[in-house]
Amino acid sequence: MPVALITGCSSGIGRALADAFKAAGYEVWASARKAEDVAALTAAGFTAIPLDVNDSVALEQLAERINQQHGGLDVLINNAGYGAMGPLLDGGVPAMQRQFETNVFSIVGVTRALFPVLRRAKGLVVNIGSVSGVLVTPFAGAYCASKAAVHALSDALRMELAPFGIRVMEVQPGAIQSSFAKNAGHEAEQLINEQSPWFPLREGIRARAKASQDKPTPASEFAAELLKAVQQNTPPRLVRIGNGSRALPLLATLLPKGLLESTLMKRFGLRGKL
Repeated sequence: MPVALITGCSSGIGRALADAFKAAGYEVWASARKAEDVAALTAAGFTAIPLDVNDSVALEQLAERINQQHGGLDVLINNAGYGAMGPLLDGGVPAMQRQFETNVFSIVGVTRALFPVLRRAKGLVVNIGSVSGVLVTPFAGAYCASKAAVHALSDALRMELAPFGIRVMEVQPGAIQSSFAKNAGHEAEQLINEQSPWFPLREGIRARAKASQDKPTPASEFAAELLKAVQQNTPPRLVRIGNGSRALPLLATLLPKGLLESTLMKRFGLRGKL
């Protein structure tokens, strides 16, 4: 039975992936941070792992458990992440650090810890990026930057891990039905206050936080498509799934930069002077 480890399985994409891989015959190790989410995953029949993806000690212990029980890991899906919303200068460096720790640094940390078991199985690393790493919008600068970084490090890892028989796939979802918008909205509300120079534009900030749920593709459909890609004899380097996942990168490529920026500024209420 092939073994898959998926991070960030409390809800949304992560949980849908866990369900899809389990139904396809994988033994799924599913991680989450909160105790109640770990309990729910255990009840659903997964090997549930309480895990902070930035905890190096916990990652080493997890790698040892997988090694002892299976000897190798066939698929690692680096899915854990969140969206920091709001003006870049409001969040400042601390918000950027938190965003990159979860969305970027953890990919390197998790993959590094699991490298020995991935190497034994000649496994596949799947990094969940976003079309937001290609088409950058206002009020999501930290998130967009983190996903652009996921693209770059996925390309580097693909070349560096190839000699060991480990493959790397990057996934750029479009709008997927999940709790992302709710969580992103909560993040944005933490920054929206009357002291911010952008307070008059708060509805644009809220609109950006909700944008990921614009005609979203069901998470179960996303998971089914990704499972198919993973099971190909030669898994593709890049997979785009979900509403907008192909159109938005195409717009970013074809539209003149000034026109694109003007369109996005209008969409999120940035036309005019403060």
